[in-house]
Amino acid sequence: MSTIEQIKTTILTLVPEEFPQLRQWFSDVDYLRWDEQLKRDVAEGKLDALAEEAIADFKLNADL
Repeated sequence: MSTIEQIKTTILTLVPEEFPQLRQWFSDVDYLRWDEQLKRDVAEGKLDALAEEAIADFKLNADL
């Protein structure tokens, strides 16, 4: 049995009170990983083009 299958099986055995705790923990971990990835992308300049486009759009609309 794979690790994922073991995790799924274990999750199905949780008592109802534990499931929301797991869901919150998973959400927190997911957010932290997403936040770290975003920080890496910013540091590597991967979002520069999007930022420049947003600034240009803002300037264009500010003149209206």
